[in-house]
Amino acid sequence: MQALARAFRFYIGSFSGFRREVWILAAVTFVNRAGTMVVPFLSLYLTHSMGFTLPQVGWVMSCFGLGSVAGSWLGGKLSDRIGFYEVMVGALFTSGLAFFCLQIVQGFWPFCAGVFVLMLLSDGFRPALFVAIRGYSKPENRTRAVTLLRLAINLGFSLGPAIGGLIITHVSYAGLFWMDGSSCWAAAGLLLVALKPKRATDEEKAQAALAKGSPYRDRPYLFFLLTSILITIPFLQYFSTVPVFYSEVHGLNESAIGLLLGANGLLIFLLEMPLIKYCEIKGFSRFSILRFSVVVFALSFVVLNLFPVHAFLWVGIVLMTLGEMLNFPVMNRLALDRSDRGQPGAYMALFTISWSVAHIFGHTMGLNLIAHIGFTATWWFFTAMLLLGAGMLYFAEGLMMGPRNAPAS
Repeated sequence: MQALARAFRFYIGSFSGFRREVWILAAVTFVNRAGTMVVPFLSLYLTHSMGFTLPQVGWVMSCFGLGSVAGSWLGGKLSDRIGFYEVMVGALFTSGLAFFCLQIVQGFWPFCAGVFVLMLLSDGFRPALFVAIRGYSKPENRTRAVTLLRLAINLGFSLGPAIGGLIITHVSYAGLFWMDGSSCWAAAGLLLVALKPKRATDEEKAQAALAKGSPYRDRPYLFFLLTSILITIPFLQYFSTVPVFYSEVHGLNESAIGLLLGANGLLIFLLEMPLIKYCEIKGFSRFSILRFSVVVFALSFVVLNLFPVHAFLWVGIVLMTLGEMLNFPVMNRLALDRSDRGQPGAYMALFTISWSVAHIFGHTMGLNLIAHIGFTATWWFFTAMLLLGAGMLYFAEGLMMGPRNAPAS
């Protein structure tokens, strides 16, 4: 009992020290993500309802990524010019409207265009959110503040796919678009009511004037982002090709797939914050955590090949989730620290663009590989890509953490 009590106190303590504004941002993010139902089922919607081929689905997902690149760049630029608060509200409202409209779009090319516009509008929110966290969180709490946002995202994501699978089964795919759009508008309303814009202090304005570094000329940062893309491409398969694998190879229906994907978000909600707190207490270096996480990612694909039974689909999800819990908070923290060198909107926009680039190539790559070489060879391919990414992290550490490039704190 004492051990359980200590564990509970440790868990609660890992959530301490945040400002009220950080909690509000987490609540806004949760409301938005709890309605996220279209994206996890997009590949199934396009194949089952729209009748698209797998290569066509891959191109739709590439348009998803292209729109995300454009939206992230625009969101970062506007965050530096007019402020992150205005960008977040605008992105939430307009993307909600776009979700409502997307359900009536028919045809391959119109749907590609619709997805591009949707992501152009919605992904301006992401760099603005990172800039907001940078402004509202204490420097020593940055990693856990990012982790808190991820918990909100994944708690919402644990509800979204599970409810989405039920909506598809008992209503229709159209209900997903209505839920996504409504959640965007609800999040915008909460942001307007609960959080007031943060205006820069004189000290912050002076620091911003001195920090003139451009992320596009920051070579260590660019190499770090290239490594991140290489790692993210296999991870994204769990939200495009792996659901197809669940359906076609293991015969799972949408409800069962939703439960598997929902378990990812639930595990993150329960374990990620104390896990990050434990790593901070133990003093593990950030790059050693990243390398370990990438190896765990790779093992999640190995399991899919070596143990082709339903029970090990859950093992694969658990391994992927462990890698995700260790990887993405640390990746985000390193990018936030690097943004101190220049305009934070530009730095965080480029960071979110790296994720979008992974979307552009990752989904198309995975779906076309499956169409030509099958699931087994595809999973081995992504295992090798992850191991290459783990090796590249050694070089990224030397570039970013050397005497001239190490962060100030």
